[in-house]
Amino acid sequence: MTDTRPLFVIARDIRDHWKNISPHAAPYLYAMSVISRITDHYYYDTGEHVVAYFLANASGWRGPEARRLKAELKALLR
Repeated sequence: MTDTRPLFVIARDIRDHWKNISPHAAPYLYAMSVISRITDHYYYDTGEHVVAYFLANASGWRGPEARRLKAELKALLR
């Protein structure tokens, strides 16, 4: 098993690099900022759902950091 970074750390990196966060992605980014693992829950959603919803709403975020961080999140979903 590989070491994965906690979701709240990935969320912090996203906030550092995405200056104009989509209002559609923002709630999911917030949810990621308060959970650690993809198996954790945020109210009735699992971390898996939160990450998937974030990725679905972050399609407008582009660039090298966006590609890197989205790939890290996608790897968690596998």
